[in-house]
Amino acid sequence: MTKVKVCGMTNLADAEHAVEHGAWAIGLIHHPESPRFVRPEVAEVIGAALKRRCEIVGVFVNSPLEDVVEAADRENLTLLQFHGEEGPSFCTEAARRTGAKVMKAMKVTSTADVKAAEAFRTDFHLFDAYWHGIHGGTGKSFDWDLVANRRSKVPMVLAGGLTPGNVAEAIQLVGPYAVDVVSGVEAEPGRKDHAKVEAFLKAVRETREPAHHKTGYSSLRSEHPRISSRGARR
Repeated sequence: MTKVKVCGMTNLADAEHAVEHGAWAIGLIHHPESPRFVRPEVAEVIGAALKRRCEIVGVFVNSPLEDVVEAADRENLTLLQFHGEEGPSFCTEAARRTGAKVMKAMKVTSTADVKAAEAFRTDFHLFDAYWHGIHGGTGKSFDWDLVANRRSKVPMVLAGGLTPGNVAEAIQLVGPYAVDVVSGVEAEPGRKDHAKVEAFLKAVRETREPAHHKTGYSSLRSEHPRISSRGARR
């Protein structure tokens, strides 16, 4: 079954609710300019409460490596998502320094952006919409046909404008390893609508994966990605 990451958590209640209803991962945004920025002390509480219950994802935008390493240790992060201009060597070093898995986010406007992701031998590639330089959480989708025929050894996470109403279509067309939702399940930026979260997770559970997913990606689900040294389970 396609996995779900619910991003933009700013409080423990929302994070707990998502995990209790089947979320594979929750996202903690460390970009101060985001309306979904999570205060460090809150991120620590969430990380401690959900340790080993899900993937705890730290989302960073051009943060210094030392800040990433410190946050990963303090917040029990198991997956680092880089949403800025971080290069392949930065991603490799972050993984080495923290023991966490790494996901590189790419803003997609053309097939060239999809191909460019192959320079990053990370645990995941996340494909998101480009919107006037904003780093995620735009509520905008992109042309899913640009990634529908992608073939890669790196599992794909699909993001950008997903909602309970369109996620089934996205899965059936693209066949991603996981989907990432933010604004599509919010009451307001930084606060989740629990009914929408449940509806989104239910829609994913009830969606039949496309045939090309089962043949082209099923082996990746068993072989890749690894369990991080921090102990999060899939």
